[in-house]
Amino acid sequence: MNFIPAELDRILRETPVLRRSFLVGGCVRDALLARPPGPDFDVEVFGVGYEALAAGLAAWGKTDLVGRSFGVVKLSIGGAFTYDFTIPRRDSKIAPGHKGFAVEFDPDITPEQAASRRDFTINSLMYDPREHWLLDFFGGQADLEHRILRHTSAAFGEDPLRVLRGMQFAARFNLTPAPETIELARRIKSSYAQLPVERVREEWCKWARLSVTPSLGLKFLRDTEWIDHFPELKATIGVPQEPEWHPEGDVFVHTCHCCDAMVQLQDWQTADSDTRVALMLGILTHDFGKPATTHQALRHGAMRIVSPGHEEAGEPVARAFLQRIGVPIAMENRVAPLVRNHLIHFQDVSDRLIRRLAKRLEPESIEHLCLIITADSNGRPPRPPSEPENVKKLLARAHELQVRHQPAPPILMGRHLLELGLAPGREFRVMLDAAYEAQLEGVFFDLTQARRWLAEQEGLPLAADIRERLLIGQKVQQ
Repeated sequence: MNFIPAELDRILRETPVLRRSFLVGGCVRDALLARPPGPDFDVEVFGVGYEALAAGLAAWGKTDLVGRSFGVVKLSIGGAFTYDFTIPRRDSKIAPGHKGFAVEFDPDITPEQAASRRDFTINSLMYDPREHWLLDFFGGQADLEHRILRHTSAAFGEDPLRVLRGMQFAARFNLTPAPETIELARRIKSSYAQLPVERVREEWCKWARLSVTPSLGLKFLRDTEWIDHFPELKATIGVPQEPEWHPEGDVFVHTCHCCDAMVQLQDWQTADSDTRVALMLGILTHDFGKPATTHQALRHGAMRIVSPGHEEAGEPVARAFLQRIGVPIAMENRVAPLVRNHLIHFQDVSDRLIRRLAKRLEPESIEHLCLIITADSNGRPPRPPSEPENVKKLLARAHELQVRHQPAPPILMGRHLLELGLAPGREFRVMLDAAYEAQLEGVFFDLTQARRWLAEQEGLPLAADIRERLLIGQKVQQ
C-alpha cells in the first residue's frame, strides 16, 4: 500500500520520537478499500511520553495540544491533510456515559493491546510505515474483504456510541453485522440514554452524508433493537401499503429502498454536504405520517390501503425525529417542507401552483423537492426506476418561471413605497405582504402592473392623494 502523503512519510522517517509509530484506523481501512485518502491521518506512537512527542513534532509545523487529556497532538503543516499523533492509553470505565472513562497513558502498552480498544475489527488495523506491513491482530482485513462488521473486543460494550457508529459504518461500507455484534448491541440498548445528543447527531449526519447503501444502517438499528430509541422510524415497521402501488412491502421497507434510491441520483452525489444531509433526512422521514393515517377504504369499487393526508401529518412527526437526533433548526427547516410537499406532483401543474410551491418550500427548492419525489418513486422494486412525468413538467415550468432554485423576489418593494412618501411601519408591512400574495396569484407581473394594483386596492391603508398620484402615473405611462 502506498497511501501515505509524502510529507507525512518524511516526518515518520526523520523524527526520532516516531521510531515506533503506526498508522491506524480509518486511513488504513480506506487504503485497503482503494479509496482516495481522506483529510485526516491518525498515527499511534509507542514508547514515548506526551511532552516528548509534542516537542519532537514542533520542529515540523504548528502543533495543537487541545487533545492533551486524550494524549493527542495535532500537527498542521499547511497542506491538505491534518495529522493526529496519539499516545496509546488504557481506558477504564468508571462512570456511566460516553465520557465516563479513566484514561491512563502507558508507554509499555503493546500495539495489540492498543488495537483491542478500537470499536470494530476493520478499524483495529495498523500499518508499519517503515517495514511496510499490515498489523492485523483481530482479523480486520478478512472482515473487510467479506464485508463483515464485527466488534473488536468486549470493551465495545463500554461505549454506547459505538452502536451508532456501527449504523453509519454498515451504510458507508456495505457491511453485514456479525451476529455476536448484534447481540452485544442489544444487551447495551439501555445505555443509549448516556449519549449526549450532539454525538447522536454526528453519527446520523455521517449516515446521511456518506452512505453508499443507507438501508444497511437502518436495518442495523432494527436488528439491534436500537430503533426503539427512534420511535418515529420504528412506527413505520409493519405499516401496510397498497400492493398495486407498493409491491415492495411495508413503509419501513419502502423507506429503505427510497434512501438507497437517493444515493443513486447524480444530483445527490454532487451536492454539497449539507444538501446531501437535508435530502437524505427528507427521504428518510417523508412517510412518517403514514402510521397515523393508513387504513382501508373503498376506492374505484375495490378496497384499498390508503394514507390520505400523510404528507401533512408527517411534518410534525418528522420535526420530532429531527429534534430527537439533535439536528440544527436550520436543517429541520429545510427538511420539513420537503416532507409536507412530496406529493405535489399529483396535482395539476399550474403556474400559480409552482409560484406558491417555491415560496412554501423556502429555504428549500423545487429542484430538491423533485429529487425527493424521484427517490420516492424509485423506491418501489420490482418497479423499474424512472422520473415521474409530472416531475419533468414541474422542473421545466419552474425553470421558465425562474423559481426552480428559489421563490420569485417581490416585485413591489419597500423602496417603491418610500418613493410614494409612505413611512415604514405595520401598515407598510401589510401592503407589501398583500402585494406579494397578489404576485404569487398571478395578478400582476411587473412593477407598472403592481402600482396599478396598489392604487385599486380599497382595503389597503393608502391615502387618497397617493392613490391619485399612482393612477395619474399609470395614465401618463399609458
